[in-house]
Amino acid sequence: METQTTLQEAQTVLAPWAARVNEPEKNRLDVYLTAEGIVDAVKAMLASGSWHLSAITGLDVVQQGDVDGKIEVLYHFCMGASIVTLRVEVMYGEPTLPSICGVMPAATLYERELGEMFGVIFDGTPTRDRLLLSDD
Repeated sequence: METQTTLQEAQTVLAPWAARVNEPEKNRLDVYLTAEGIVDAVKAMLASGSWHLSAITGLDVVQQGDVDGKIEVLYHFCMGASIVTLRVEVMYGEPTLPSICGVMPAATLYERELGEMFGVIFDGTPTRDRLLLSDD
């Protein structure tokens, strides 16, 4: 399937949850969501085709004058050369998101890693055991 068509279909599928959409470069689509919409958006991605989750990463978002700061959680989905990133912001003081492990069990490794590295808490994740850092 042509990359542009794939991205257009993904944008259509994700429209009910998208607060904003951006095409940062060729073959890429960024879809900004609320925390409440992430599980349903992931379900829709999986039901729409051969998308696979390649990573969940985090990004510190600190803007001038922003006292509290945010963490942006990025869910990267790929199909061929097409990449769709679902972007969800959480505040440093309340870094909680619903787990997508009920829809995609393999996401537990990514959620555990992000929990360790950024302090994001995933409600409903099957385990919070550490992967990289010691308990102390």
